[in-house]
Amino acid sequence: MTDQTWTQIDDYLAGALLAPDPVLDAALADADAAGLPPIAVAPNQGKLLHLLARLAGARTILEIGTLGGYSTIWLARALPAGGKLVTCEYEPKHAEVARANLARAGFGEDVVDIRVGAALDTLPQLTGPFDFVFIDADKVNLANYVRAGLELARPGTAIVVDNVVRQGRVTDASSDDPNVRGAREMFEVLAAEDRIDATAVQTVGGKGHDGFVLGVVR
Repeated sequence: MTDQTWTQIDDYLAGALLAPDPVLDAALADADAAGLPPIAVAPNQGKLLHLLARLAGARTILEIGTLGGYSTIWLARALPAGGKLVTCEYEPKHAEVARANLARAGFGEDVVDIRVGAALDTLPQLTGPFDFVFIDADKVNLANYVRAGLELARPGTAIVVDNVVRQGRVTDASSDDPNVRGAREMFEVLAAEDRIDATAVQTVGGKGHDGFVLGVVR
């Protein structure tokens, strides 16, 4: 099978199960127009995050890596009335695009709090616990983000980490790719960490060959 086939299947699945959504389409279009990298989650992956957050009964959500706010909108839509989402974004330009996209989606600062700056500086300033944590930022620091997420979690908190298979290169122990090394370090942390019970699933689709971690805090 090829990337083209995977993309066609993703498009079919999204067309079959996801209703047309001008707000989400506009969020992607505006991010592209602003020159943001095209690395937002796929629509079916966004819906998966939304459903996982609902299954977790999340009233508080932490997202590490906002980009243009596409996944943020999916997650914010899972919140009940009075729920709160905090999202960390390193690039001020990305945060500006995300803020406009979230406003158009109906989420103001009373619901979504965008923290601009290095996440490893921001995270120690937050007060948990969060019910759901989504990590989709620079892969070099995945292990550090998991550690920080655990400090802001409670028993039962769900933690999702994206882009952990690295087109299959995660199995290469000799890789000098910092993203691969970051993913491998994260798996080592998960394997040694008693506070979380986790698994990982590899995926194929419009974003290529990759995968995600799903964990629940003990």
